[in-house]
Amino acid sequence: MRALSHYVRSLNPQLPRSVWLLQAGGLANMFGNGVVVPFLIIYLHNVRGISLGLAGLIAATNGLAALVSGPIAGSLADRIGARTTLVAALVIMCGAFALFPLITQAWHAFLLNVLAGTGSGAFWPSQGTLLSALTPPERRPAAFAQQRVTMNLGIGLGGLVGGLIASTSDPSSFTVLFALDAATFLVFAAILTRVPSPNLARTQEHEPRRGYAAVFHDRPFRSFILLNTLFISASIALFSELFPVFAKNEAAVSEREIGLIFFLNTALIVLVQLPVAKLQEGKRRMSALALMSVLFAATWVLVLVGGLTLEAGAATALFALAFGLFAFGECLHGTVQGPLVSDLAPPQLLGRYMAMSSSSWQVGFIIGPAVGGFVLQAQPYALWPVAAAVCLAGGIWAIMLEHRLPRLVQRTPVAGEHHTLAEAQAPS
Repeated sequence: MRALSHYVRSLNPQLPRSVWLLQAGGLANMFGNGVVVPFLIIYLHNVRGISLGLAGLIAATNGLAALVSGPIAGSLADRIGARTTLVAALVIMCGAFALFPLITQAWHAFLLNVLAGTGSGAFWPSQGTLLSALTPPERRPAAFAQQRVTMNLGIGLGGLVGGLIASTSDPSSFTVLFALDAATFLVFAAILTRVPSPNLARTQEHEPRRGYAAVFHDRPFRSFILLNTLFISASIALFSELFPVFAKNEAAVSEREIGLIFFLNTALIVLVQLPVAKLQEGKRRMSALALMSVLFAATWVLVLVGGLTLEAGAATALFALAFGLFAFGECLHGTVQGPLVSDLAPPQLLGRYMAMSSSSWQVGFIIGPAVGGFVLQAQPYALWPVAAAVCLAGGIWAIMLEHRLPRLVQRTPVAGEHHTLAEAQAPS
């Protein structure tokens, strides 16, 4: 019993109050996203009559706009502050999603998704920069793990609520979803008024490179960003954007059951993310990503089997099991990806490194829905084995990449023993 009590206490992330406030805002915001995201393509296709291929392109437009705004936001976060940039991003997204109920034609959806994507592209690097700046370096793995917990809790609760509200037979139900989402952006912006704005724009005399030239010169970081793009394209983007419409149209899974699947997936992440982060301390980061790739591939195989052989409740049960495996893979990703980016980044370029990291997600959310939407339209069952193969290829790539990373960042740091690559390279 004493050992169990000690273990539970060891899971305490020991983060500053400002980080807890930031995570609270993220929880509210992700609740709103969870209300909308699983049902967005269902809304565009089943309610507004937009073809699946075109709906996939519309979803990809969000990522394309974010790809443009992200690097700009990264520079702004380094120059004017991450908090100010984050508030501006939240206001933009609030306006975009508040207008989504007015969509009647495809070009309306394209236009609003460009606006939403512009805000989203600014959101992630500024939020990641603020989290990294407010957290002591040795606690960043715990902070990013906690972020994954709070955000997935928000998405899971939102998906559950969204599944209870959304109904393709009642288009006005989607208006409620978009209004809830818009309101949560404002809640997060209000919480940020109580979060300090640290100054990261410090130029060090020993650092000769400036701006994105230094970021692109970092070859190990470049390789890691490309790898992350591949993983997002073949995993999380497909789960968020295309799995719901596949489950509904090919396996007769209802909106309520889709919401339940998302909730169970995120509830499991909430339960196991911090223990996974604790277990990963001192272990090889690229090996964790390789294991993640196997779990993702197994998920897509189970989705294929469920779509081919099951319907309704039975399909829902198998899909829930599949995305339980997926959740463990997401926990490994959450423990590795964000902290590794922070460790590789010089302090004065943290916003730009975070922007490039966010861009890998945005590109993934362009490639996944854009390509996957047309594959799903042409042959629904072909998408999942292809996605599984891509994930496994990414796992091999991760193992090959390890020797190119600086030795200092190859393993997840143990609490109390961590220092960043930039700090290690700084002159005494």
